[in-house]
Amino acid sequence: MKPRPLWSAALPILLALAIVFVVPRPVSIKPEAWRLLGIFVGAVAGLVAQPIAGGAVVLIAVTLAPIFGGLTVKQALSGYGDPICWLVMAAFFIARALIKTGLARRIALLFVRIAGRTSLGVCYALSFSDMLLATVIPSNAARSGGVTLPIVRSLCELYGSLPGRTAALLGAFLMTAVYQNVCVTAAMFLTGQASNPVAAKAALDTLHYQVTWVGWALACVLPGLCSLAIVPLVVYRLNPPQIRRTPEAPVFAARELDAMGPMKRQEVVALAVFVAVCAGWVTSPLHGLEISITALAGVAALLVTGVLNWEDVKNEKAAWDIFVWYGGLLMLGQALNDKGLTNAFAKAVAAQFGYLGWPALFAIALLVYFYAHYGFASITTHIVAMFMPFVAVLVAMGAPKGWMVFAFACFANLSAGLTNYGTTPAPMFFAQDYVSLGQWWKVGAVVSVVNIAIWSTVGFLWWKVLVLW
Repeated sequence: MKPRPLWSAALPILLALAIVFVVPRPVSIKPEAWRLLGIFVGAVAGLVAQPIAGGAVVLIAVTLAPIFGGLTVKQALSGYGDPICWLVMAAFFIARALIKTGLARRIALLFVRIAGRTSLGVCYALSFSDMLLATVIPSNAARSGGVTLPIVRSLCELYGSLPGRTAALLGAFLMTAVYQNVCVTAAMFLTGQASNPVAAKAALDTLHYQVTWVGWALACVLPGLCSLAIVPLVVYRLNPPQIRRTPEAPVFAARELDAMGPMKRQEVVALAVFVAVCAGWVTSPLHGLEISITALAGVAALLVTGVLNWEDVKNEKAAWDIFVWYGGLLMLGQALNDKGLTNAFAKAVAAQFGYLGWPALFAIALLVYFYAHYGFASITTHIVAMFMPFVAVLVAMGAPKGWMVFAFACFANLSAGLTNYGTTPAPMFFAQDYVSLGQWWKVGAVVSVVNIAIWSTVGFLWWKVLVLW
């Protein structure tokens, strides 16, 4: 990492000390629990400011928790044994297999060959291939950065659309439209983004509300498909491509597929595991297996068949990085809930704003929560910092649990489209230099209104049909 300014290191320390020594501690909260809150707030601030790598910040917090926060060593390390943590790890390894074998690229090219005869069709093809991969790949960076973005850039260059004077031919539209839909697909599945299981775990631990893979997919399929269909049309007006018809795109896809040749044994095995894992998640209510076990069984099958080797597992740096900070954050969130801090916060806020009623407060809170993402460079950090406090307050005021959980979890993903740093793929797409910063933010602002409108009408009504409220 590049050297960070001094304030980025001072901020988390000062916030942690302010919580412990300046903010009055409620009588019902024990001193060690209050110190644990300071450690948690400091960790979240460290994830935002990043004076050092995020995983290192969380590891420091995990180390401080048993020293100052009243936890045992076993409790402090308990997050690393959580099934949700291993679900994310397993999904990353499966994603590595799909990319390593070329299966993920083959899927994307197949979509382009079928639907890529127009610039709008290319966008839809890549968006729906990303949606399919999101059913099992929890990293939007791996999906879009490793599979989708290279295809987008190749198609732009195929039509002579390069950064600069020719960007408007095709590239400006595709870069912004495909990225906006990447944010939508991240919201559509429990495995669509690494932070989604964090929200599901927090809902289970704090509210005793269980979110399954099937339940998440069912809740988000209708509003998600509406967004995937409408958002490219909106971007089409904002960044209109000068090249509207792209007959060479299917030819390009066919040529690339021919170069790949027929599916090889490793691709067939990866596809079989992909289908089996998804089927196992869908049918989990019938056989009762935890979805983390299903995912780990898929990884085991990939290792046994040689599609993955142990070097692949060891070298999956993104997965092990997530393991460190993910498990630590899971533990801290659980510990704060166990010590009554989440409940105390919800009751205190509900007492202050009870005169509004939860529907009015929900509308205000959801908009504040969404546009607060201008201050975040990570969906996970956004969810860790704001998801549970907002949801807990509204549930304490009488709001339906399911409605609140899905609204705040999904809107965190959608809000990543606001900026050129909203989630990991954002700088990847923006760095291609097809769109100015002002135009990128303009598209993000307009699309944010469209997504909020879709998910708060179609989405909320669909959730009523599903009896989430």
